[in-house]
Amino acid sequence: MSVINVGIIGASGYTGLELVKILIKHPKFQLSYVANSEGGVMLSELHPSLSGVYECKVLKADIDELAQECELVFLAVPHQTAMAYVKALIEKGVKVVDLSADYRLTQGLYEEFYCPHTDVKNLSHAVYGLPEINREALKSAKLVANPGCFPTSAILGVLPFMDKRLKNTPIIIDAKTGVSGAGKKLSDVTHFVNVNENLFAYNPLMHRHAPEIAQKLYVDFDDVSFVPHLVPVTRGMISSIYIQVSSDFDAFKVLEEFYKDELHVRVCKNPVDMKSVSGTNFCDIYVKQKGNVLFISSAIDNLMRGASSQAVVNANIMMGIDESAGIPNIAYVP
Repeated sequence: MSVINVGIIGASGYTGLELVKILIKHPKFQLSYVANSEGGVMLSELHPSLSGVYECKVLKADIDELAQECELVFLAVPHQTAMAYVKALIEKGVKVVDLSADYRLTQGLYEEFYCPHTDVKNLSHAVYGLPEINREALKSAKLVANPGCFPTSAILGVLPFMDKRLKNTPIIIDAKTGVSGAGKKLSDVTHFVNVNENLFAYNPLMHRHAPEIAQKLYVDFDDVSFVPHLVPVTRGMISSIYIQVSSDFDAFKVLEEFYKDELHVRVCKNPVDMKSVSGTNFCDIYVKQKGNVLFISSAIDNLMRGASSQAVVNANIMMGIDESAGIPNIAYVP
């Protein structure tokens, strides 16, 4: 297969950086177009860690130029911003992996938790980019909605046990994430003085990722009790999930059987941790049962499995190549 030209719009942020790091080493993708909303800078000015490793000019995003250069583009831009790009790119025949929330939800849910949707036509055709549940649909997708980080962790953890869950009982998710999940833009909440040696919940029970979790698990929003916490680490995420189940069974064997053919899910015999998945696309999952209570713990790198590496896996599947091509699989934190 010949080289596939791809581009990134939204190179300035943490997920944009992770996309660049993966794509410049990818065996099949050629990073041909790197852009943000302003352009006019070198990539190493935005990300000094790339100095002497990889350099290119960051352009101001131009749909016509991008369509001439690329077969596929990654959108690492905020919600609402992505919609305008997607509509124009799809019309030009460019495939898109969107890392924003713009195409993850039905129109009603999206508009309830975000803003009015201006591209309902493409919304109805978007494929939710969780390979473990949508691999076949991804093969023919033109537009992929890359999942949120919290939903990725939570859905992969609880999905194997949904048929054993007692009906009308809550799915309780206590999740903790590193500060990079808030993005580069500084706020009072993410200021070092506030985050350092601190831990706190934010948007409890009403976080925007709760309806995404509920929708993909096919349960009511009221069935999901989701509380995210910010912890003083740079990256990583752990979801502690509690559900009530109907019978006594070997939960570990259920988990092992469910993910036996999945390369990027590791079933663990001991409680999971953030360091073991840092810098990788792995989701590590642990389960423990006590009576009718099931505890599930899942760990991901919020910038990788929760964003950029999962986006590249989706792109691999869309373009008909090995889904693990170019995907880091060794944690870089000791």
